[in-house]
Amino acid sequence: MGELGSACAGERWEDLVDLERLAAWMDQQGIGKGGISSAQLLTGGTQNILLKFSRGGQDFVLRRPPRYPRADGNETMRREARILRALAHTEVPHPALIASTADEAVLGAAFLLMEPVRGFNATLLLPALHAGEPALRREMGLALVDGIKALARVDHEAVNLGRGFKPHGYLERQIVRWMSQLSGYAEYPGWPGPAGVPGIDAVADWLRTRVPRTFTPGIIHGDYHLANVMYRFDSGRLAAIVDWELSTIGDPLIDLGWLLATWPDEHGENPSGVTATPWQGFPSQRELIAHYSAGCERDMSAMHWYTVFACFKFGIVLEGTHARAVAGRAPWAVGKRMHGAAIGLLRRALQLIN
Repeated sequence: MGELGSACAGERWEDLVDLERLAAWMDQQGIGKGGISSAQLLTGGTQNILLKFSRGGQDFVLRRPPRYPRADGNETMRREARILRALAHTEVPHPALIASTADEAVLGAAFLLMEPVRGFNATLLLPALHAGEPALRREMGLALVDGIKALARVDHEAVNLGRGFKPHGYLERQIVRWMSQLSGYAEYPGWPGPAGVPGIDAVADWLRTRVPRTFTPGIIHGDYHLANVMYRFDSGRLAAIVDWELSTIGDPLIDLGWLLATWPDEHGENPSGVTATPWQGFPSQRELIAHYSAGCERDMSAMHWYTVFACFKFGIVLEGTHARAVAGRAPWAVGKRMHGAAIGLLRRALQLIN
């Protein structure tokens, strides 16, 4: 299941997932019987551990924070479980939740169990079928938009996500919330501070003065790009949208802005590094917007703001990996790469503003 990079690559899963304790907890939940076998760490992921294993003839995927999680690492894990539970029986493709626990005493952190997804991450390797068909890659790009359109159609109150979230004033709060997140990285020794991300203050000021006045609340994924979906092997359709830890109730147009922020522009430039090879055939940014707007009743007149905001927020998220790497809590090479992407995203935001 894909996220940018692999900041957990240096983790020994054996030190973070006690299989005997996990099996005992599964016994209490009535999930499977016998010993756990074929445990293997899945590739991908800057923030969390993904462990696939078998028990009683059934395969599972366990997801938990790394040894040094973000300050809200356990809370985001609990939120992800809540969102996945709510999405059951909707048209949104997602990993099926089997069980979860907020009890950190079991494995030292909150965690969840999911059904494995049969599909592939396009940013890692395109299968021969998809690599050989530009028309299929176009379908893949449009399917990305279809995924968030389906998510935006879900009535969050009808799926029991009406409590605990505060959609009123959501957009106004975001600038303060993410600038505070950036300042909080000062807890990591050696991090150079916000000055290491040129343009962040100018972008924040621009966003504050142009916040869209109204929006229709809905579920947002919060980190929506090509690396956080899995595709079917037999078509260009989505098998699942993954990595829901930043999901919340807010303005669904943020997800489209996020997709645009991580997509090549008309010159082919893409500072996020989220890409697939070959790229020929994938839709342009304009085509993605047009596909989203077809049949959409949301006001998209401020789409420029959402794209700038996505560059701003994503840059801050990636800079967090750099801060942890500087402090020795993530691989240095990954942190350096994320820092470069963060700077590139802020540069794209400034270009959009100008």
